[in-house]
Amino acid sequence: MTTTASTAGLGFGDVITSVEGLRQIYKEPHKLAANKAVDHLDQGCRDFIALSTMVLVGTADPDGRQDVSPRGGPAGFVRVLDDHRLAIPDLNGNNRLDSLQNVVATGEIALLFLIPGLGETLRANGEACITTDPAVLDAFTDQLRRPATAIGVRVREAYIHCAKSLRRAGLWQPDSWPGADNRPSPAKILLRHTGGEGKVTAEQVEAGLEDAYVRDLAADRPDA
Repeated sequence: MTTTASTAGLGFGDVITSVEGLRQIYKEPHKLAANKAVDHLDQGCRDFIALSTMVLVGTADPDGRQDVSPRGGPAGFVRVLDDHRLAIPDLNGNNRLDSLQNVVATGEIALLFLIPGLGETLRANGEACITTDPAVLDAFTDQLRRPATAIGVRVREAYIHCAKSLRRAGLWQPDSWPGADNRPSPAKILLRHTGGEGKVTAEQVEAGLEDAYVRDLAADRPDA
C-alpha cells in the first residue's frame, strides 16, 4: 500500500507509510539476521572493538534532527569497560559539540564500528551520557592524551552487519578510489558554504586545515 498523503514538503510520490507496505516489497529476514542481536558486549564484540580504528556516532536532538559524526583513533581507542558499558574519548574537534549536545539532551546513541580491511561492521545501540569520571578518562592515557570528557554508553543491543555495502563501495580497495585530481575539494566546499569565496583562496584554506590537523592530532598524543 502506498500513499502520497505524507509527502507534503518532501517532493516524493508513492510513499510507503506502513510496515505492511514495506513487507509487500521485501521478504522476511533470514533467521540468522533476525536473531543476531545480543544485549551485551560478549568476547566477539570486545575483540572487534579492540581492533576498530573508526566508529560512526549517530545521535539526534529532542526534535528528531539527526547527526552522524566520525570518531577515529588508534586500534582500541574505544574502551570496553564491562559486559554492558563502553567509553568513547572526546578528542580535538571543531567544538560544535553536535554529538555531545544531543547525548545530553536525549541520552540515546547508535554506533557503527569499522576495522580497516574488513567488510563486516559492528553496530551497537544504547543509552549514552557525557562523563568526566576520572577512572574512565584515565583509561585512555596509554595511547592518547587524557580527554576532557568521554561518551559513556550502556549498550542495549549489538550485532554484526554484513559486508555487502562496503564491498559495493570498494571502500578498502585502493584501485577503485578516485584519483586526487578527480576528488571534490573540501576547501572549496567550505568556502561556498561559509560565504568566504573571494575573501581567501581555496589553497589558503587547505593550508590552514592541514596546519590545524597537524596541530590537533599532535595534541591528542599522550606526550602532548
